[in-house]
Amino acid sequence: MRARRPHVRRRLRLHVGGARDAVCMADKYDVKRELACYTAPRGRFELIEVPELAYCMVDGHGDPNRAPEYAAAVEALYAVSYAAKFQSKRELDRDYVVGPLEGLWSADDPATFITREKSAWSWTMMIWQPDWLTPEIVAEAISKAAAKASAAGLVRFERLAEGRSVQTLHLGSYDDEGPTLARLHDEFMPEQGLRFNGRHHEVYLGDPRRTVPEKLKTILRQPVAPA
Repeated sequence: MRARRPHVRRRLRLHVGGARDAVCMADKYDVKRELACYTAPRGRFELIEVPELAYCMVDGHGDPNRAPEYAAAVEALYAVSYAAKFQSKRELDRDYVVGPLEGLWSADDPATFITREKSAWSWTMMIWQPDWLTPEIVAEAISKAAAKASAAGLVRFERLAEGRSVQTLHLGSYDDEGPTLARLHDEFMPEQGLRFNGRHHEVYLGDPRRTVPEKLKTILRQPVAPA
C-alpha cells in the first residue's frame, strides 16, 4: 500500500526591505495519517493488507498491569524512539511524529484473550520506525537511551510483515475487548473461511494516563490466511 505524500505548507519570511520569500517546509511525517492500517472502522471488521514495517521491539510475559518488566519495556521503547527521531532530524534532516505504542500478544490458549487471563499472556511491545532509519542510527539511539532507561539494551530493531489482516476500532477500556474478540474469532473468521496467521496485534491510539477508560481508542488486528 502506497503512502500519501506528506502535505506541504508554506511559510512567508520577512526580509530587510520588506520583500517576502516563500519557503516550503514539509510537515512532519505522521504514520497515523499516511498509512491506512493505522485507521480502522468502529463496529465492524475490515480486511486490509498491512505493509512490511520496521519497529523497535521488546519481548516479555505476564500481566502488563503487574509485571515491572512491562513498564520498563515501554519506557525503553519511548526513550529509544525519541533518541532515533532526534538523530534523524539532526543527521538526515528528516523529522517525523513518533508512532503510537503497539503490542503483539500471544498465549497457549487464545481463549485467555476473551477471558482476560493476563498472567498467561506473552507480549512484544513495539513502536514503528520510519523506513529511512538505518540499523546504525537505531543502534546509536539504543546506546544513548541506556542512560535514561534501564531496559534499553533489550530493544531490538526488526521488520514485521503481517499482510492480510482483519481489524476494527475498539472504543473503551482494554478489559472490555473480550466480546469484540469473541465475535472476531468465533463468528467473523469462520464465516469468511479464515484462520489465525500471526499474533494478536493492538495499536494504542489513546494515552491511558490522560484519557478516561471509556474513551480509549485501540485498533484490534488479527493477521489471517485462508482456512
